[in-house]
Amino acid sequence: MKIKEKALVGVVGAGSFGTTIATLLAHNADVLLFSRRKQIVDNINEHNTHINLTLSKRIRATDQIEEITQSCSLIFPVVPSASFRDTIKSMSPLLTPGHILIHGTKGLDLSDLPLNEISHIKISRKQIHTMSEVIRQETPVLRIGCLAGPNLYREILEGQPTACVIASEYDEVIKAGSEYLASKIFYVFGSYDLVGAEMAGALKNIIALASGMLAGKGMGKNIQAMLITRGLREMIEIGRAVGATHRSFLGTAGIGDLIATATSEKSRNFTFGYRFSQGESMQEIISSMDEIVEGVRTVQIAHQLAKYYQIRVPIIQMIFSVLFEQMELEKAIQYLMRYPYLPDVDFI
Repeated sequence: MKIKEKALVGVVGAGSFGTTIATLLAHNADVLLFSRRKQIVDNINEHNTHINLTLSKRIRATDQIEEITQSCSLIFPVVPSASFRDTIKSMSPLLTPGHILIHGTKGLDLSDLPLNEISHIKISRKQIHTMSEVIRQETPVLRIGCLAGPNLYREILEGQPTACVIASEYDEVIKAGSEYLASKIFYVFGSYDLVGAEMAGALKNIIALASGMLAGKGMGKNIQAMLITRGLREMIEIGRAVGATHRSFLGTAGIGDLIATATSEKSRNFTFGYRFSQGESMQEIISSMDEIVEGVRTVQIAHQLAKYYQIRVPIIQMIFSVLFEQMELEKAIQYLMRYPYLPDVDFI
């Protein structure tokens, strides 16, 4: 099934980022946006409004997943990592090898392992999966890719320029992503390092949590820059342990996304860290936020991976301890400032 010029494109997930992707696609094609909530579907179709935004008239919504799979050969699943597998399973009987799926989810899958039990279980590469691997496991789709990079949704919806990476093993996927997403405000790079792009996108959220915590304590750009550079090293070490190379971490999908997410108050993960360091509890913050903070989930997974592979990741270790072991943030900062780092750059 070849994608026709100006064909209808599907987006699964009408959260903030899914709606942003739909908005970008609407520059080049008509878009069908899936939401399970009928109220959202009705608001979009009757008033062209969603998340306090007037949407393009080229975007139409549906609560029937069959309509997406039957009408669209190019589909962008953009749902939280915790529900990604279930969403893909629901689509699986309706998908064929002719579909192309490019996901926009920056997180990791734990198969059927409960997140609240992973501290008691050894977590290796066998237990975690990227979103492209979930698609491959659950569907007959072959042409799979991911969308990565510095994509703070509020800035995109404001019309500010940025870029993304479409990573895939298939030239056809990269070409389709570029043709349908690229515009005068949105540049699209291509990459064959699918696992690297996915791991970079997931792991950077942990460093954004930490950066928000430092900002909440009134700390400045010097320590923030140190956190980002040392955090990048830890991201690469975890990535290598699960089969990625360092290349994507040093490009738009890695350090590009890391800088944006770890320095902006428009980042959910940064905002979570800031509020946590101001004294709010994890439960209070999560319950008050409209969408998932992926970094809170990912830091638990990364912490267990580091233990299994015996990787030195002191920043990830400290963030985990602050969030889940009641360590005081000030003590964590003191620990990191005394940590015996040796070479500055030892990951290339």
